[in-house]
Amino acid sequence: MSARKVLIILSDAHSFPVNKPDGTTTQEDTGFFLTELAKPLQKLLDAGYDVTFASPKGGRPSVDPLSESLLVYFGNWKQKQRESALVQQMESSNNLAAPHPFSSIADGELASFAGVFVPGGHAPLQDLGTDPDLGRILFHFHNNHKPTAVICHGPLALLSTQFAPGSPGFAYKGYKLTSWSDAEERLVEKLKGGEIPKVESTLKDAGAEMVSTVGKKAGGITVDREVVSGANPMAADGLGKQFVEMLQA
Repeated sequence: MSARKVLIILSDAHSFPVNKPDGTTTQEDTGFFLTELAKPLQKLLDAGYDVTFASPKGGRPSVDPLSESLLVYFGNWKQKQRESALVQQMESSNNLAAPHPFSSIADGELASFAGVFVPGGHAPLQDLGTDPDLGRILFHFHNNHKPTAVICHGPLALLSTQFAPGSPGFAYKGYKLTSWSDAEERLVEKLKGGEIPKVESTLKDAGAEMVSTVGKKAGGITVDREVVSGANPMAADGLGKQFVEMLQA
């Protein structure tokens, strides 16, 4: 592909809902998962791609606080610092601090992008799955067979194609996809003491063929046509590598 630009989709949400057994709902802090953004992003930059950030309303995105824990990095403080520094660089030298609102990205502008990437964190649960403009954007990449990378909770964004203007339905029906699993979410539910919306079963109900990586090699990814998807932070490195290979094909 001649285009050397990639669109990165982020959420405006800073919290996600946890439905408690007593009928109340609490809001838990969230944002994008640091390593799920940083690892693929670094591979894109290293390969010479420019990136542009976009979100529903153009709000300043936040980092999921859990993703900044050293436990996520298995104690690798230097790796965490490198990834945090990359995000800060994108805030100061790119538009990460002020993403383009989806509605501001015209169909003609979409032609300048070689691919699209949606990182995870629980934030996409709030505002990506039903956004009509995001559905319009994703249909561009789908209809033009442009590489599309999604990881963890990011695959929920694909459901927005059902809400695009004039949509014929879920664009990825029948696709093999991998996401944050219901089993993994149930572990989070135990920690939070309530029920959380599920990505895996929601995509399955919409018609996707979900490929679970539970019990398989950590960091596995799934490729089907123009889409590469991964289950969790351990897939970020492999997903980024595969995404770049697809962009360069």
